[in-house]
Amino acid sequence: MDILALLAGGLAKAWYFVPLIIILCVFKSPWFKGLAGEFVINRLLSQLPSSDYTLVKDVTLPTESGTTQIDHLVISVYGLFVVETKNMKGWIFGSKTQKQWTQKIYRHSTRFQNPLHQNYKHTKTLESLLAIAPNTLHSVVVFIGDSKFKTVMPDNVTYARGCVAYIKQFTQPVFSIAECHDIIASINELKLKKGVVTNFNHRHYVKDLLANKANAKTCSRCGSAMVIRKTKRGVNKGAQFWGCSTFPKCRSVETLSESDA
Repeated sequence: MDILALLAGGLAKAWYFVPLIIILCVFKSPWFKGLAGEFVINRLLSQLPSSDYTLVKDVTLPTESGTTQIDHLVISVYGLFVVETKNMKGWIFGSKTQKQWTQKIYRHSTRFQNPLHQNYKHTKTLESLLAIAPNTLHSVVVFIGDSKFKTVMPDNVTYARGCVAYIKQFTQPVFSIAECHDIIASINELKLKKGVVTNFNHRHYVKDLLANKANAKTCSRCGSAMVIRKTKRGVNKGAQFWGCSTFPKCRSVETLSESDA
């Protein structure tokens, strides 16, 4: 039996599975999950009456340190709603003040940035660029996918359909129709042009930002940043140590190594 012929036949059959493997990898990638999540929220937000609400999608704005990317903006006389989408599964643990939240799938736990803090940068950028009052901006975080909150979440953190109900609860006008038109025009003028270069620059900025955070020391108990402190009394007075930045809420301490000093 010709072994080479058998191998050639096996490889020929294996090629049928290559496109399937590629498709599965794409479907499971963070990029596709993010795209799918944004599509679902776009469909939901599009249900808002177009006479009262204007939806602007995928906005990349310049900041002093780089760029910030906003999933969805809803402009209306009732305010400017900044929507951050999270397509995740599993149990979600977090609070308004925690710097990091936790995703738990069976016994595996993963920490991720508090999306409220992430969206805070978006709202502050818009506040600065548009010169509008902070009380006219509303942060909304929407989770889609097979996820379940295991801690009590703030009202502006919802599941998919909850975002529309949350937005509709604001009924007191804060902008005139003319001001809404000006805001939409300003956003369209300020946002960076979509394309490979814009996406590359933003991803590069986020990558550097995450690298800097990864190098920073965090509290093993609550996930907040650790800072170097000095002992104020006792035999070790003046000695340095790592202390949690949220003290006295968290009293976690660690010994300072020679490389840290």
